[in-house]
Amino acid sequence: MRTYLTAAALGLATLAAPASHAQEGQTANKMVTILAAENPQTQLMSMVLTMQSMQAGAEAYVLLCGPAGDLALKEPPEAATAPQKPKGMSPQGLMQKVMDQGATVEVCAIYLPNKGIEADALIDGVTAAKPPAVAARLLAERTRIMSF
Repeated sequence: MRTYLTAAALGLATLAAPASHAQEGQTANKMVTILAAENPQTQLMSMVLTMQSMQAGAEAYVLLCGPAGDLALKEPPEAATAPQKPKGMSPQGLMQKVMDQGATVEVCAIYLPNKGIEADALIDGVTAAKPPAVAARLLAERTRIMSF
């Protein structure tokens, strides 16, 4: 009986090994965060999750559209820089930390012309997205997409 159980356990371990390797191979290593929400708590949480993804090893890209594009302004609305509980971070402040850690942040291609401003209104490091490049990021293998 003991020999049978040992053989069965070894057989199960052999079957389980390829499955665990397959799951490891499917782990995303790229994160695309699309943020369009106006709500500062939602904006901050999107940056928290982006930062957490980076700390877990993901390469991060953030696309700011609509009202969320205001986070990238040199002169943003007060809500973008107001500290929030529990750590006193602001959406723009954490976005800048995400950038400092290597994330690419862009505003939607239509943000600047529809806001009636030029690229020089954006903080250093933020540029206008190019739709073909964004589409390529969205379709890249091993990419996860968060949308807020």
